[in-house]
Amino acid sequence: MSSLDSKGRYPQDIVAIFHASFHPTQGNIIDWSLKVNDDLSLDNLEFSALPSGLHLVEQDVVYFSKDGQRGVCVFRRRKTVDQGHRGFRLSSLGILLAKSARPRPWRHTAALKELTTLIYSRFESSASLVPIEGTWDPARAFFEERKVRRADLGGAGDWNGWSHELLDRNPTLHLPHLLRILGPSSLTLYKHVVGRRRILIYTLPPVEAASILCQVAADMAYEQQVEYTMSPGSPSSRLRGKCKDGISVLGMVTLNDLDRLQAEGTTGRGWVACTTDAIFLEKPSCYDLLIDLTTSTPNKATRPTFYSSRPVQPTPSRPRGPTHRLSVVRFSWSDVKLWNELNRILALDASAHDHACCSLASLSQDPTAKSTSKSITAWTDAWRVYEDVCVICAGLWMGQWRGNSAASYSTAGGAENWGAVRLEGDEDLTLRALGADGYVRSVGMGIEGGPRVASGSGSGTSKTARRASAVSWSSGRATVTSPAAPSPTPTSAKGKAPAGPDEDRDDTDVRRVGEGQILTTLSLLQTLHAHTAFQLSTLETFLPKPMPTDPAPKDIAFTAKDMAAFELGPLSGMDARYLEWLAGEYSGGARVVVRRGWKDVLGAVFGYG
Repeated sequence: MSSLDSKGRYPQDIVAIFHASFHPTQGNIIDWSLKVNDDLSLDNLEFSALPSGLHLVEQDVVYFSKDGQRGVCVFRRRKTVDQGHRGFRLSSLGILLAKSARPRPWRHTAALKELTTLIYSRFESSASLVPIEGTWDPARAFFEERKVRRADLGGAGDWNGWSHELLDRNPTLHLPHLLRILGPSSLTLYKHVVGRRRILIYTLPPVEAASILCQVAADMAYEQQVEYTMSPGSPSSRLRGKCKDGISVLGMVTLNDLDRLQAEGTTGRGWVACTTDAIFLEKPSCYDLLIDLTTSTPNKATRPTFYSSRPVQPTPSRPRGPTHRLSVVRFSWSDVKLWNELNRILALDASAHDHACCSLASLSQDPTAKSTSKSITAWTDAWRVYEDVCVICAGLWMGQWRGNSAASYSTAGGAENWGAVRLEGDEDLTLRALGADGYVRSVGMGIEGGPRVASGSGSGTSKTARRASAVSWSSGRATVTSPAAPSPTPTSAKGKAPAGPDEDRDDTDVRRVGEGQILTTLSLLQTLHAHTAFQLSTLETFLPKPMPTDPAPKDIAFTAKDMAAFELGPLSGMDARYLEWLAGEYSGGARVVVRRGWKDVLGAVFGYG
């Protein structure tokens, strides 16, 4: 992956570069650094760069943040004979980026890995592995090449929509992998992101996958949360949230960040973070949702476990007991409609996502997990079978309880998709809607992809496949161009024309898989965005109009029957809390409560009251 921008320059957004290592008597320290100015503090970055448990792996990548600035470091474990190091020297080379609307530390990751390998190779023959004079010269050159020179960062931190964002292969492209790993419970994560909750992911080393998961989770609602800041002068008919920035991505956190987590939680923006410190499992007051990736192993045959943090009322016998407790939370039956649509999109391009990170074995820390998983065929998917049964039952029950509303979202009609989520307006993106004179832009022309055939499916496409394959997300921009417009030839990152029919077929296959992955990710983002937009438009109908004589926002009370208008389940406590979060963020400061007494629930289920 190239980190060059459209003008062939490296992104110039780095404000500091540092080297952290473990000292046998001092612990984690920063033994070398360069900064754009002396006022920039690097205190405590050594703990984020060397989280606990990282000594168990040979190498890793850690994404982190400090004082609102994002960063990334590359970890290496190297053999040594020095006393006190127990045979290994642990160190990380990292960078810190300037604040911007869309920090992208992953654009430097590949180059940072090469830089780390180059630096360590210079003194690899030394028995003590101690840096000598001139060891840091490549790091100094790297820093000078990419450090901040302009206040606007030369556009390195601008946000221009997903159709531009996904051209530079970033973590968001792992959204299909995330959905496959988490299953329908991924929509529980989605609700917490939309509701700007505090989300913590617990993992074991290596931590790169969990760090990527943090970014992908935040991007599930990024378009909805930041769109108002894209064009400050343009009018918007949609509801405005309290926060104008996306949910904060903290990356790796340690016990040293406890105070920072509490401070971040008071802003109302919400955050997503990951940790390797198991003691966080005993501190449920620090977060609202905990995702335990350590339960997702082939040996345990289960998906990651979701825990919701619930407040505990003190009792006279235990006035000073724990204030919060963890309870297992799973997906709601109301999530089935949206999940059916997401799963349908995933199934259309399954061959393009046959990666190791899509399997449960990828989350296991056991080196023999992949080989072991081959022998566990009958029980590895036990939880998935349970989920499938729940999805079928929920779909049938909801289909009888109520039909699809006029504003719901689905791309397929007929009984075969009864109860599924509806995508509004996607019919206009099909080949039939384009007509004989229209065409879909190819990669490099502003909107990624078009209808494509999954590998091995033949030359024809079914109606359902054509409809979903044509769905693409362009941040509200038009995707159909005039036939008179020239069609530039897509070029590779190096400016070369695409391979011809007589060139290596492998390059074509790789490019086709990449285009399919972009298209699938865009379709998933569009589906999630459309679902959120539908719920916000429904919320707007419930909000009282402000009166000039009464500027203070009025209280809003939702009944269990009102939840059906949002396509939420009145029997689900998770859905009730989500509606409170949604209304609390977009209601203009009004106090929101959802009444779920037994009369309200019976009225919603049986249709009276």
